[in-house]
Amino acid sequence: MDYKIKEKYFDIGQTFLCGQCFRWKPTEDSKNAFEGIAMGKKLRVTQENGEVVLHNIEEEDMPLWEDYFDLRTNYGAFIRRFSEDSILRTACESTNGIRILKQEPFETLISFIISQNNNIPRIAGIIDRLCENFGEKIEGGYAFPDAKRLNGISPEDLSPLRAGFRARYICDAVSKINSGEVDFEEIDALPLDKAREQLKKIVGVGDKVADCVLLFGFRKFDAFPKDVWVKRIMAELYPQGLPQCVSGAEGVAQQYLFHFVRNNNGLEIIKNRELNKV
Repeated sequence: MDYKIKEKYFDIGQTFLCGQCFRWKPTEDSKNAFEGIAMGKKLRVTQENGEVVLHNIEEEDMPLWEDYFDLRTNYGAFIRRFSEDSILRTACESTNGIRILKQEPFETLISFIISQNNNIPRIAGIIDRLCENFGEKIEGGYAFPDAKRLNGISPEDLSPLRAGFRARYICDAVSKINSGEVDFEEIDALPLDKAREQLKKIVGVGDKVADCVLLFGFRKFDAFPKDVWVKRIMAELYPQGLPQCVSGAEGVAQQYLFHFVRNNNGLEIIKNRELNKV
């Protein structure tokens, strides 16, 4: 069956291309269509005239996709809150279709370990090779392997991925998750600071990777990943820190700001608007 979604604040291009995921790709036959694999299932998603369609899904999987696309969260309420700040209002006017995907924690962890000092095409390539070499074959591709499937893996085993220094980090993550030293259920229940410290037990996981995992894998909206772009945004637009209106949803605000600045010459647009305010 096709599952149709009428949601004002949902743009599949903005959601899939904002840097939070790496297995969704635009299709060659339509600029408004993406295909990807999530939770062990391949899916085609299209959008036209404001309607998002999830194609050929099983009816019993509808709750799973509703959770994945965060359809139960009111993003309009976020945008109204953020718009109390003039800078964020400008970003939200352009990027209000981003939704935070609820990705599998292990896939999110490994994906953002791979993302370090890397570009998106190469990140996607390494992840594809990981799935092809170690993931379960499914209709239309390969599922992301879970930690048990990778148990006992060595950096040498990962050489087909061409992941470089990141292979050692992947192996350490797999080992600590399988041993229980890093426990996802515990992390899910912890407040942000303590959850971050748990993830940082893994070699190669610092604050930025940990916050990405907590935001995109555990939906801790107060996680605020800081890469080079975000640090520049903070230095130039918020040297005194984020406004109070984003409290508790800093990660959602970060996605609007990051996507707007990276794709729309946003820093200059925002600066000019602020300078020309009456």
